[in-house]
Amino acid sequence: MSVKVSSTDNVISLKRRDCPICAKREKIQFKPFCSQRCADIDLGRWLNEYYCILGEEKAESDDYED
Repeated sequence: MSVKVSSTDNVISLKRRDCPICAKREKIQFKPFCSQRCADIDLGRWLNEYYCILGEEKAESDDYED
């Protein structure tokens, strides 16, 4: 018994997603955004600390090790 393998069996199609800012279709040159404007909005949110990555805070120490 032989199994016939198509040349497209190993191909993974990349699904285009929507822009996380305005929900329009993403464009390749601004991926994952649809435009430079939406990319800039996202960058502004990071810079203004609207987004954050949760983690443990380290205790600040007044002692410096040499």
